[in-house]
Amino acid sequence: MAKGLLPRVWVKKSFFFQARISFVRVKYLFLTWLTVLVGSWVLYVQYSAYTELCRGHECKNAICDKYRRGIIDGSACTSLCDKETLYLGRCLSTLTNNQVYTGGWGEHSGIIRCNLGEVVHYELGDEPEPRREALLFDKPTRGTSVEKFKEMVLNHLKVENICLSNENVDLIKSKPVLSFSVCQSKLGEQANLGSLVSQILSVADGNRDGRVSLPEARSAWALLQMNEVLLGLLLQDHGHTPRLLGFCGDLYMTERVPYGPLYGFSLPWPLVSWVPGGLQRTMDQWFTPSWPRKVKISMGLLELVEDIFHGTYGSFLICDFAAAHFGYTDRHELRLTNTRVVVPEDEFRRTMRALKCETDADCVYGADCRTSCDLSERRCREETVQPNLAKACSTLKDYLLHGAPSEMREELERQLYACMALRGNAGQMNMEHSLILNNLKALLWRQISHTKDS
Repeated sequence: MAKGLLPRVWVKKSFFFQARISFVRVKYLFLTWLTVLVGSWVLYVQYSAYTELCRGHECKNAICDKYRRGIIDGSACTSLCDKETLYLGRCLSTLTNNQVYTGGWGEHSGIIRCNLGEVVHYELGDEPEPRREALLFDKPTRGTSVEKFKEMVLNHLKVENICLSNENVDLIKSKPVLSFSVCQSKLGEQANLGSLVSQILSVADGNRDGRVSLPEARSAWALLQMNEVLLGLLLQDHGHTPRLLGFCGDLYMTERVPYGPLYGFSLPWPLVSWVPGGLQRTMDQWFTPSWPRKVKISMGLLELVEDIFHGTYGSFLICDFAAAHFGYTDRHELRLTNTRVVVPEDEFRRTMRALKCETDADCVYGADCRTSCDLSERRCREETVQPNLAKACSTLKDYLLHGAPSEMREELERQLYACMALRGNAGQMNMEHSLILNNLKALLWRQISHTKDS
């Protein structure tokens, strides 16, 4: 009887074992299929996003078409369209209508920017719809003299105008419904705007033949409609912004800043919520230059603040001091890499004066340009609560204190906190601003004046 039971048990175990193997196979086949499906979907989404965002070939084709038709011209047109020695490299675009690429032009490496008109969304596999262009390159008109063009540029710089927009995602983030965009940088009545106009005409003369042709003037006029280009020209003489290398129409190339952001790095999004803020601030300092070189970079930021505070063409505010907007060169010279965060103070005042409010939280321009709310009139006040210098010191505090020599750390910390306590609407702010700035620069300069970093 026992002998009869053994084969039966063995058959049952064998059947159970085969069934288990079949189940495991089906499970792994299902998991493999699911992995392939999810992977294919991720690739599809990534490719769709890339083709939607990265449309530099459309920019190039549109620009070169107008160049060949004689509508526009500029210092980069021949290299871009005829010789093809200026080329677009890696796509850095984050907005469809604002194309950003790395690029090369002979011995120069830089960043190429080009504006697309309204781009209509299309599905993968469909032909892209034609670019809906903004009305650029229609000014100045044929027959306009150089003197008339100079007058156009001068009036463009002086006119006071506020543009309302609910689509600006670069500068105004706090209140989308009350979103103000600086579509044109207005400098108001400045005594030396004439020299700025001459500088602009010099840039417009792309082929350096001593005169500005109509196609060159159209390209220059299109560039002037972009706030970041004009502000870049204003600040590049002091070495605060990347130098403009060339342009063709509204496509332009600036020199590449090799190191950026100023400090820190971006964590993968799954880790952001798990890493405490204090630990992340500590990690931000791990990949910074030596302390004397950090001092030289910091001096560059303080000099930028000094130059735009009652500068040659008026006063300006930096409305986002995030480290991501700054970089530095091989010689550890600071560069402001995103001039869209800079706004003329007169423009800021006009904007805030027109803004209604219920609380102080409603009176925010950009990321951190704040005023207070006048509750009696339900309107924002004009005076900024915190000046550029105070925000710059907040950005530099951890950057400079990390690794500072022990013999001067206490004094450096004291001066940084005094700087951060500055208020824009305080009495005698100009004198206090200058005193704190000079003391801080003198303290830092003493630490590097005897080194090669000076």
